[in-house]
Amino acid sequence: MKFNYKLVAYLGFAGTLFFGCGTGDIISTPIENIDTSPLKVTELTDAEKNNWGHLDLVKDTIPGMSVDKAYAEIINNKKGKTVIVAVIDSGIDIDHEDLDGVIWTNKGEIPNNGIDDDKNGYVDDIHGWNFLGDAYDEQLEFVRILASGDTSNPSFTAAKAQYDKDYQLWTGRKTQYDQIAQAVKNAHETLTKHFGKSDYTIKEVNTVETEDETLAQAIQVAQGMNGNGLTLAEATVEIDGALESINERLNFNLNKDFNGRKTGDDINDLSDKGYGNGNVKPVKKSESHGTHVAGIIGAERNNGLGANGVANNVQIMSVRAVPNGDEYDKDVALAIRYAVDNGAKVINGSFGKSFSPHSQWVRDAIKYASDNDVVFVHAAGNSSENIDVEPNFPDDNVDFVEISNTYIRVGSLTSKYGSKLVSSFSNYGKNNVDVFAPGSAIYSTFPENDYKSISGTSMASPAVAGVAALVRSYYPKLTASQVKQVILESGLALTTKVVVGGDASDVKPFSELSKTGRIVNAYNALIMASKL
Repeated sequence: MKFNYKLVAYLGFAGTLFFGCGTGDIISTPIENIDTSPLKVTELTDAEKNNWGHLDLVKDTIPGMSVDKAYAEIINNKKGKTVIVAVIDSGIDIDHEDLDGVIWTNKGEIPNNGIDDDKNGYVDDIHGWNFLGDAYDEQLEFVRILASGDTSNPSFTAAKAQYDKDYQLWTGRKTQYDQIAQAVKNAHETLTKHFGKSDYTIKEVNTVETEDETLAQAIQVAQGMNGNGLTLAEATVEIDGALESINERLNFNLNKDFNGRKTGDDINDLSDKGYGNGNVKPVKKSESHGTHVAGIIGAERNNGLGANGVANNVQIMSVRAVPNGDEYDKDVALAIRYAVDNGAKVINGSFGKSFSPHSQWVRDAIKYASDNDVVFVHAAGNSSENIDVEPNFPDDNVDFVEISNTYIRVGSLTSKYGSKLVSSFSNYGKNNVDVFAPGSAIYSTFPENDYKSISGTSMASPAVAGVAALVRSYYPKLTASQVKQVILESGLALTTKVVVGGDASDVKPFSELSKTGRIVNAYNALIMASKL
């Protein structure tokens, strides 16, 4: 399932929601001094909010990846080599004003002639391939296991337990948010009647003195929303969005009777290929995940439009394989192989799940990428779990024995250096997570020339994929395994203690949350790359 995360905290009783990597005189950041960096005590400016992942911990006291510093002091006006980056995701708005100039085009294919001109097995794959066809909604993998009725499946009992747990959770959340929605609606109607207008301000609300119980309750609700930075009208929009996601979870993701597959292939036969089509765009505007991820990697830089990507010499290959639900192992395995066979040198995978019936197919594809000199960057997931213990797919190892030299798994950071550095939702693991990168409130492209900030390890992974592309662009002689080495070893090593999983009672040294104990740094990566 696509990894992104949204936190909604209304009225003090709403929970969290999960929806669904030559330098002259330049010297590296003094890593040994990084834990003495001052804490930023002021709120981020609007400009900082929209670009914090590119800022510098030492200069800006914001734990970004020093991307702006890398461009200013290292890249400057140097010319790099174009790098193809495959985004295996939900599709990309390839006509977006900030992406249309960086979309990969298959020069061996003649558009819309119904012929596989380059004989790669995919007809009219002009900008990538769509393994989902016209599908959008899907079940979660453990629901598919239950729906199969195969009680002999070794995962059946675990799938049933997960289903029972999740169904209770999401039906409870629906009840909760229905109540919140009604409370906000009633409060807005009460205050509108009191003021004789619907555009009342919180200042006006705060001046009201009343013994009327209904009006007093409405004031309390309005003040609670204001504490979360929202008017009641804005809260209604947010809550409606949350309810839409909850209803999708119940009606599709957790519905044992739903079947979203529309491609007519056998999901248990990897040799059954050629399904899908060449339309790599989202099927509707709300299918925004892949567009956001693509912008983080390579939105056109300094063009006066909304966002700057990390890398400036990329072509984005769109591979649509991640539905609104759990991706199929077959689609992911073939998507990775498609990307490798068609020239991608970096692949981003901002998706994952806890059940994987054909995990070996995907591991074989990850190894195929490694064997063919391709970096594969993967989001660690948003369950606040230690994935050394809890399963998370796809992965590059069996019992911690790795099969790839080029796989990088990424956890998520916030913009707050200090104890709240790690995003509350981020998974972690001393063995199974490699590094951390900015992933909370990341501003990037959305379909139909829009821009928004969203959160998730889904956002941290493409940040690292962008750094990988940057290194491959300016130091093209480095192998994919060397690029991985550079990214892992050049990050800033932190020993500060941080809150894990958003639980203030769970505090661990940052160094114990990943294999490297480092946060990715583009500036240092380019310096290290220059010395190999």
